[in-house]
Amino acid sequence: MFAITAARIDKDNPTSGLEAGEHPDPQPRDGWATVTVRAASLNHHDLFSLRGVGLSEDRLPIVLGCDAAGVDEDGREVIVHSVVGDAETGGGDETLDPRRSLLSEVYDGTFAEKVAVPRRNLVPKPAELSFEEAACLPTAWLTAYRMLFEKAGLQPGSTLLVQGAGGGVAGALIRMASTVGHRVYATGRSAEKRAAALELGAHAAVEPGERLPEKVDVVFDSVGQATWGHSVRALRPGGRIVTCGATSGDAPPAELTRVFFLQLSVVGSTMGSRDQLQRLAEFCARTGVRPRIDRTLPLSRALEGVTAMEKGELVGKVVLTV
Repeated sequence: MFAITAARIDKDNPTSGLEAGEHPDPQPRDGWATVTVRAASLNHHDLFSLRGVGLSEDRLPIVLGCDAAGVDEDGREVIVHSVVGDAETGGGDETLDPRRSLLSEVYDGTFAEKVAVPRRNLVPKPAELSFEEAACLPTAWLTAYRMLFEKAGLQPGSTLLVQGAGGGVAGALIRMASTVGHRVYATGRSAEKRAAALELGAHAAVEPGERLPEKVDVVFDSVGQATWGHSVRALRPGGRIVTCGATSGDAPPAELTRVFFLQLSVVGSTMGSRDQLQRLAEFCARTGVRPRIDRTLPLSRALEGVTAMEKGELVGKVVLTV
């Protein structure tokens, strides 16, 4: 089958390790299903893998990609949940299984004509969603869903800040939070990204680090080192930061004096469960909320999409069609 693989790891020039070509078809496993991929979407995880984060040389070549929607062996339209783990080990949540992995870390990923996953990882695709839209949900949108509806502890009508408008998680947070009635502030490095945040439903969009008109209940931060100080200062006393990543670095000053004096909380969040993915898909189907897609490319042009993501030239998701 045709696939996009990580063939080499290069921390400084990650896209140089990307290769397109023939790769062995998935081999049948007990309890697993093979999905014919119709659409897949890019995530920063793909770039991290090419840099060797969470992926070792001994696993190469491996098919990249976490997210996909397609058709299973029985002809059902499905969305692929990308967390491969044991829900029982995680107390009912596979993301808490210490041995969990994402597709393209241990098992071949979704940038291919076919992908094999545990049968439990298949979620019915609502008819209201296209394959391209559905393929955007399993990583960035699912991460945002858990952050917003499980981790944040928000009450209706709350005020929040989303750092880094333009990214997949940030865009999903802005869209969903504004849909359910929260007042959303967002930061963006360019006028284009700030304008996109307003289109998604943000109350206001400001430059990174700019003082907000008011203190917020919760800050959602996937950027890390570059935005951490601003995130801490933006909170009201008793507020909360929910973090799911550190794309700019993971070692900012902790500002512990402010954290304990203002009784702030810092909560980590990673991905979401298979059941949350199913609820997210239904949420999109019922509300009309859809992922913003920056561009759609054929699978053979994956390098173009990964390069644009590396340069930060996106407002929304890159979708690869098969």
